[in-house]
Amino acid sequence: MKAIVQDAYGTADAMRFDPDVERPVPGDDDVLVRVRAAGVDAGVCHLMTGTPYPVRLMGYGLRRPGQRVPGMDLAGTAEQVGAKVTRLRPGDEVFGVGKGAFAEYACAPQATLAPKPPSLSFEQAAALPVSGLTALQALRDVGRLAAGQRVLVIGASGGVGSYAVQLAKAYGADVTGVCGTAKADLVRSLGADRVIDYTREDIAGGAGAGDGAPRRYDLVLDLAGGRPVSRLRTVLAPRGTLVLVGDETGGRWTGGMGRLLGAALLSPFVGQRLRPMVAVPRYEDLLVLAEFVGAGLVTPALDRTYPLREAPEAVRSLAEHRVRGKSVVTVGPAAAAGEALP
Repeated sequence: MKAIVQDAYGTADAMRFDPDVERPVPGDDDVLVRVRAAGVDAGVCHLMTGTPYPVRLMGYGLRRPGQRVPGMDLAGTAEQVGAKVTRLRPGDEVFGVGKGAFAEYACAPQATLAPKPPSLSFEQAAALPVSGLTALQALRDVGRLAAGQRVLVIGASGGVGSYAVQLAKAYGADVTGVCGTAKADLVRSLGADRVIDYTREDIAGGAGAGDGAPRRYDLVLDLAGGRPVSRLRTVLAPRGTLVLVGDETGGRWTGGMGRLLGAALLSPFVGQRLRPMVAVPRYEDLLVLAEFVGAGLVTPALDRTYPLREAPEAVRSLAEHRVRGKSVVTVGPAAAAGEALP
């Protein structure tokens, strides 16, 4: 099969197109998916470089990538199902999280796949799983978001942020998004009640009730990782919640883990809840996302699509922060929503 492969850690230059890769074999609990599109998320960048280094100790390969074909987000058609798979059959259109999605075929556990929303194209569906699940679990489970609360989304124009804005609005929150000048229109189009351009305005400046006082938020969702926790706490309500989703600071060794650990250790001693979080792909939550999509409350914000051969460029673009919303790699012919496979 055709696939993108990576035999050594490095930049996107370490990825290459290979027209003759062995097709994966599904286990008893797995589904072999004929991939029609694969999403590009930040996790792909971390596994590409093998940084921060503790990532390698988590089973992803010490000296070289343990998974030769990159990619996790996928959408396509079930080709073959394992002996213990009960929810899906060959021919079903699916989306979810698997291994080796930058290929014509990839395997995914039944527990991380769900029926593709019929209103979405394969490209749109592939952009939904990892980022959508992260936003959902950060807001609902960790942030305990309730209707009427004020939410600040830092990194609102990115993959997770674009879903967080839409989901927070769907839950009835008042949403402020933080992004750069070039991406402000996108964040507004997603439904944000106001947008803070971080290149011109501090997250606390000029946003009060006309008296110069900083606006206080019930929930702050930090997806950018560039501000100290002490600074984020100044815009958080006395009983508010700060959710830290990843961290791109700290270099190759810690990758920002010090900031996340420090927040967790401080949290019991202050009135505010300071919570790092890591998303877990779950079938039930994929269904929740599909319900929001079906209700017209969430729509994937696609920046652009790339053919499989150009997947390294898609990853490079994300690593260099040039993506608005989500990028997607197409595998085979592009398909409209609901279009049958040939």
